[in-house]
Amino acid sequence: MARSRSRARFRTVFALTVAAALALPFPLQATAADGRPDPVQSPVFARPPVRPPVFAPRPAASPCQGPVRPASQMTVLPCDTPARIIAKAAHVVPTAAQRAWQEREVTAFTHFGMNTFTGREWGSGTEDPTWFAPPRLDVGQWMRAYKAAGAEQVMLTVKHHDGFVLYPSRYTPHTVRASPGRPDVVGAYVRAARKAGLKVGLYLSPSDGAELPHAWHARWVEEVRRKQAEGKPLSLPERVALEDRGRAPAGLGRFGNGSPVTERTLPTLVPGDDRADAVRDGRLPSFTVRADDYDAYYLNQVYELLTQYGPVEELWLDGANPWADAGITQKYDVRQWFETIRRLSPRTVVFQGPQGVRWVGNERGVARETEWSVTPSAVDPWSVLSGGLPNDSTDADIGSRAKLLAPTTKYLQWYPAEADVSIRTGWFHHPWERPKTPAQLLALYEKSVGRNASLLLNVPPGRGGRIDTADVAALTGFGRAVRETYGKDFLAGGRDLLENGRSTPTRPGGITFDRIGLGEDPRYGQRVERFAVEARTGGTWRRIAGGTTVGHRRVLALPTPVTADAVRVRVLAARAAPHLTPVTAHRSRT
Repeated sequence: MARSRSRARFRTVFALTVAAALALPFPLQATAADGRPDPVQSPVFARPPVRPPVFAPRPAASPCQGPVRPASQMTVLPCDTPARIIAKAAHVVPTAAQRAWQEREVTAFTHFGMNTFTGREWGSGTEDPTWFAPPRLDVGQWMRAYKAAGAEQVMLTVKHHDGFVLYPSRYTPHTVRASPGRPDVVGAYVRAARKAGLKVGLYLSPSDGAELPHAWHARWVEEVRRKQAEGKPLSLPERVALEDRGRAPAGLGRFGNGSPVTERTLPTLVPGDDRADAVRDGRLPSFTVRADDYDAYYLNQVYELLTQYGPVEELWLDGANPWADAGITQKYDVRQWFETIRRLSPRTVVFQGPQGVRWVGNERGVARETEWSVTPSAVDPWSVLSGGLPNDSTDADIGSRAKLLAPTTKYLQWYPAEADVSIRTGWFHHPWERPKTPAQLLALYEKSVGRNASLLLNVPPGRGGRIDTADVAALTGFGRAVRETYGKDFLAGGRDLLENGRSTPTRPGGITFDRIGLGEDPRYGQRVERFAVEARTGGTWRRIAGGTTVGHRRVLALPTPVTADAVRVRVLAARAAPHLTPVTAHRSRT
């Protein structure tokens, strides 16, 4: 014990200080090391005289009065005052599944499919299934590489926009069932991930080129040919359609075909369906939906994935539609999608779904300097993809007070950011590309995980069914750099808080660090709007860093190393009493 005490001399200080002009709606008081405010004593009043009860009817309580209860989604009512809207935002909290998702800071993305063998990024949907022909699938090697990078979850593209499906689906001919060896890539991937102790996510693109209506596709290809003959530039979808010589889409023509919405049974059993007995005796659920042809197809695929390979921790619903500019669209009944997913796998967080996670707004793996997990919406988040955020989540400001108080805001929800980026230039493996360096990956980690987002790092296997050795080396170096930089907290064991936020130096010379880590306890929401970090050297406090939002985790890279004997965090603006986790200090390898 004596030895452990001698190693815990450095003290950190947390202080809550707010200028009077801010007039924040909570008592101003020093906070303890866990961020909880000191208890406020209630005033003592003389006991009032006893009066006989008056039995008068009480007026009905207004829905905009009384305490705000924590919830993951809230409705903004017409009678809500600006102060109450901010109070609601301060009490929006994650679901248990969202909180667990945020604790998994790095997810490895696996783009593997038809494009791996055609050298494309977006396919046409007319490809021959026999082109998908990996000589082997070393999925165990994939998982070892991902774990070396520090990933705690993995995500596989089950179906990209070309519509080729990496498991033997009953509902389309465009699957691995028609490929050499009939490899069930999804099954092998999920088994290997769980054996490696990794959580699992699956990507199922709503857009589907294999399901484009055949007659429409034939007319469109002729238009593209005329466009090419006139010397006009072609889009990527137009170019790949011509490269495939105008072949017909490989599916059944269900995407955007204008079919009527009718009552359908889920799962829709096919002739000789091996699930018939399990559905009949209740071992597998069955229920009724109302859907057109494509929605029924998509829901049946969701059912296959979640009952055969699930439950899974995340389901990724990409919003891209390569053929929208050509005039073909499919109206999705996303509310029914979300309800079906919730019914089959209640703890699955849905990318672009309600009470799920959202796109950070770019494909560079970089979060905003001010990244809010609480976002407003003008529409019910259960009725749309992307949670009702404008401009596909790309706006620089999506959660400020101005956004919350906008007259269009009708809902608030916990909607944390996921920052996706590929280790290579493209999302699928192309032999001529080279991976990012460990230093570049570490910088992305600090600008995603370190800015209240999750890092979704794509590392695509090649045609041989393995991840390239150069990528493995980059991942290994990246994981080592994260562990060496953030695996040690120089402040560990020295977080004694003295009365009124004062501390006494007990280690001559202090410690040297160049990274500061902050966090808020997500069980209490996200509340900090502006903060400063100060260090004490030679008895003098000076500001060394500052910022706006904190959230689940905030990393501050200092321009030069700092040597100090005490550190304190000052919350300068907040939506309610903040609940900070202990500050940490780290030293980079450079």
